Amino acid sequence: MENKPVVLIVEDEPAAMEGLAACLVAEGYRVLPALSGREAMAQAASYCPDLALITLELPDVDGLEVIDFLREWSSLPIIAMAARPGADALVRALDRGADDCVEKPPGLPVLLARMRAALRRGSVRKGESGLGLQTFGEGSLSIDYTGRRVQLLDRPLHLTPIEYRILTLLARNAGRVLSHKHIRQELWGPYADDNRLLRVNMANLRRKIEQNPARPRFICTEVGVGYRMVESDTPPEPPNV
Repeated sequence: MENKPVVLIVEDEPAAMEGLAACLVAEGYRVLPALSGREAMAQAASYCPDLALITLELPDVDGLEVIDFLREWSSLPIIAMAARPGADALVRALDRGADDCVEKPPGLPVLLARMRAALRRGSVRKGESGLGLQTFGEGSLSIDYTGRRVQLLDRPLHLTPIEYRILTLLARNAGRVLSHKHIRQELWGPYADDNRLLRVNMANLRRKIEQNPARPRFICTEVGVGYRMVESDTPPEPPNV
């Protein structure tokens, strides 16, 4: 089963939010809605989306401040949306770390194209651009980065967005021990300081991929330190072009 990209939409007009969210869901995205800047910060810190669409004109916290907050700890792609774009608004958003800017209301075909381009750039930053298929356990577990699909014994696995992020983070670093702190910050940002949420999600992930979660085959626990994914069977294959 495909693990759909998660898009944070920051839009203070409920009707505009509803329409844009419905369009993106129809196009195969998961949506995190936020009707204010503060809600956007909380959503981003809790769920670490794959991409953010941020309205610059917000009622509480300026959209530029939301961009600043995200750029303190995340390299996720950001597309700023401006009702009154003008050169100054565009330049300020780009200078603060936005990857792109569009005028509101955005035309859907153009917006989708820019989102795809931003997500491709995001994959480059995360080191996934050269990964197509990665396998573990003599091929019994496979991760298709291009299609965002995970299979176990040739059966598709449904993972939550956080479970998928944990698995791919460890897989990209197969053979290395990643500390609890490193994983927390990659998933939930610099303010995450509690391992309990990580342990809960790791337990759920192991129940899905391990035959015996008490004796894991794919993800090993380094007691008191963190987790390590076993070495992959073969080097990651380049995606088909």
